[in-house]
Amino acid sequence: MAGHAHHAHGNDHGGHGDAPAHGSRREYVIGFLLSVVLTAIPFTLVMTNAFADTRITAGIVMLCAIVQIVVHMIYFLHMNTKSENGWTLMALIFTIILVVIVLAGSLWVMYHMNLNMMPQMSGDMSAM
Repeated sequence: MAGHAHHAHGNDHGGHGDAPAHGSRREYVIGFLLSVVLTAIPFTLVMTNAFADTRITAGIVMLCAIVQIVVHMIYFLHMNTKSENGWTLMALIFTIILVVIVLAGSLWVMYHMNLNMMPQMSGDMSAM
């Protein structure tokens, strides 16, 4: 048994080969700080009732959420046009298109179902 030597084989995990480089500490710190700021802004707006109109607050919260998604993709997932020859970006674009279609269709159907099928709430409820 002592005569067995460890030989390198095809599945050796010693090197990364053509694997994409991981981000530097600086990139992770920048991503973390941006994430903290993009979380603190909506939290502060909601907790302090900064705007009388809740639609403005909701819009800013959604905008911060979208920007935070982009920050996470760039700084933590390292997605760019060069990674995997652009296929990750293409998959992301395809996914975004599908999500927009599904959400828009769902909202459209729910709006029209509510408009056309819900009983009118005006008048006497005992007549139902």
